[in-house]
Amino acid sequence: MKIAILDDYQNVALQCADWGSLGAEIEVFGEPFAGPDEVVTRLAGFDVVVAMRERTPFPAAVFDRLPELKLLVSTGRRNAAIDLEAAKRRGVVVSATGALAAPTVEHAWALILAGARNLPLEFRSMREGGWQVGLGMALRDKTLGLLGLGRLGAEVARIGQAFGMKPIAWSQHLTPGRAAEHGVTAVSKEDLFARSDVLSVHLVLSGRTRGLVGAAEFAAMKPSALLVNTSRGPIVDESALVEALRGKKIAAAALDVYDVEPLPAQHPLRTLDNAILTPHIGYVSRETYEIFYGGAVEDIAAFQAGEPINVLNG
Repeated sequence: MKIAILDDYQNVALQCADWGSLGAEIEVFGEPFAGPDEVVTRLAGFDVVVAMRERTPFPAAVFDRLPELKLLVSTGRRNAAIDLEAAKRRGVVVSATGALAAPTVEHAWALILAGARNLPLEFRSMREGGWQVGLGMALRDKTLGLLGLGRLGAEVARIGQAFGMKPIAWSQHLTPGRAAEHGVTAVSKEDLFARSDVLSVHLVLSGRTRGLVGAAEFAAMKPSALLVNTSRGPIVDESALVEALRGKKIAAAALDVYDVEPLPAQHPLRTLDNAILTPHIGYVSRETYEIFYGGAVEDIAAFQAGEPINVLNG
């Protein structure tokens, strides 16, 4: 059996699970593929592919050109980059692993605190021999807006309450009762953007949510507001965001996700002092990777034994 482990940017996959137990030939790919043609070329001949989240897309056209692929393991239980029906038609089993919510929640708060206290600028000033360069924002009594109140949004709200913030939330199907279960006030979409001092995105990317935060939403926000996105880049209209930051329509954005990942080296977001950027590391922790890669080994072993587990396209 030949196994490909994809997008191991930190070169840690082999340290995080007992791959030797599989008795297989394993190749690790540390750099992202340029596109579907390179995916097909580099993965030709592999029986099993382990995909790290949604870093490498697997549309129907890729499955059609990888006839030897039998098992695709997705780290985590949701992967919008995999065409599950196409995989099923081609006889490819798609299995999933467990995941952890806490690291993403923690990273959302790292970004909130960094944005509220202008930490990147203060860090840079200290390294350059300077001292204080700006005024931060205290979080107590401020309004924490949550675009989405699922598992992650609710946990972000709970931590916000510990800081003394007032959480409000909106999503298409959120009810006042559901929000109240978490000590959160459900509001209209318009009120969410108008009232939030910190607005944190916690929605799943879909046709309904793509581009949901655009120019009109930025125009409605407070000039002092901070936007935080640890969900998916395309939920926020990136061009509108760049213009809002350039025009100081909002104070800052703290982002972990982007339309194109890795973020291109010359992307305009990289040039803006009021854009706080991290390289999609919300879920990237040793604990998460041990669950991801340990689960991948379990999925592959079960497949070898003829009894696939955690199947997404059964």
